[in-house]
Amino acid sequence: MRKTMLLAAIAVLALTTSQAITQEKKTLAVVVKGLDNPFFTVLGNGCAKWNENNPTSEYTCLYTGPALSSDEAGEVQLVADLLARPDVAGIAISPSNAPAMAAMLKEKAPTIPIMTIDADLLPEDAALRKTYLGTYNYDMGVKMAGHLKTLKPDGGTVCLQLGNVAAANINERAAGFRDTISGSKGIERLKGEGGWTEIDGCPTYTNDDIPTANQQLADVTGANADLDAFILVGGWAQFGPEAYAATTTALEPRLKSKELVIIAGDTLPPQMDALKAGHSHVQVGQRPFEMGLRAPDVLIQLIKGETVEDPIYTGLDECTQETAATCIAG
Repeated sequence: MRKTMLLAAIAVLALTTSQAITQEKKTLAVVVKGLDNPFFTVLGNGCAKWNENNPTSEYTCLYTGPALSSDEAGEVQLVADLLARPDVAGIAISPSNAPAMAAMLKEKAPTIPIMTIDADLLPEDAALRKTYLGTYNYDMGVKMAGHLKTLKPDGGTVCLQLGNVAAANINERAAGFRDTISGSKGIERLKGEGGWTEIDGCPTYTNDDIPTANQQLADVTGANADLDAFILVGGWAQFGPEAYAATTTALEPRLKSKELVIIAGDTLPPQMDALKAGHSHVQVGQRPFEMGLRAPDVLIQLIKGETVEDPIYTGLDECTQETAATCIAG
């Protein structure tokens, strides 16, 4: 009996000590647009890997965000709440609504390092964060357009599927696409420039909602039998693989003949499966795991007052049906 009580006491002491050590760690928060997006799950895996690689660090990486990517106000409030916590030493933010996030940061005037990850603030608000870590989003749009020009050199009709209206990263991709496909800077909507025209009802905005994205894909392609290209500037529809497969299976004759071309952002496993199955023609992939893995180290550099590059780009992977087996960087 005494031995059992002693072992129980030791277990409680060990647990208490472990909790105390954990509580003493300073928090490096990585705040994403929404925990419902599998892209951010991969980014969060990078944050978790950093913790695994740095068990004795005085810092711990906290991956968090609103439950739904559509909850822009919830993300802003979450960051505000983190700024009020004494254990939080730095925050990396992927702002869903860049102007709203900037307004809150101006009001709170944080004294801890703030950086952006995956999505940046608007250029006029760049001074509110120390650096940006992630994709060169304009170039992502450029690459999408380059592939479309190769696949459809004579031009045609196109629909762009975008995310949140105020998401700076998505708008940068759209700008890169339009500038490149048209050959002119600052095109807000394609009306024949470069041989390309955006159809009525497009661009569509998913608000980062997967079912909405798939419904838009089905509606647009169903109502426009002569559509030449559908561009998923982000991977939303493909993040619902069953619904995406159902829609694109019905489009297989058009996809196989390249009468209709689908180009999409990101290269998560279900997306690569779709590419290999012929349900898309090109995937331009970001590197979310690398973003999550590197963010804590960048925040620590900022905390120490070290000079950090701005921006820090993580690169892109360009995948076609022919290169699907080898296109993703190690």
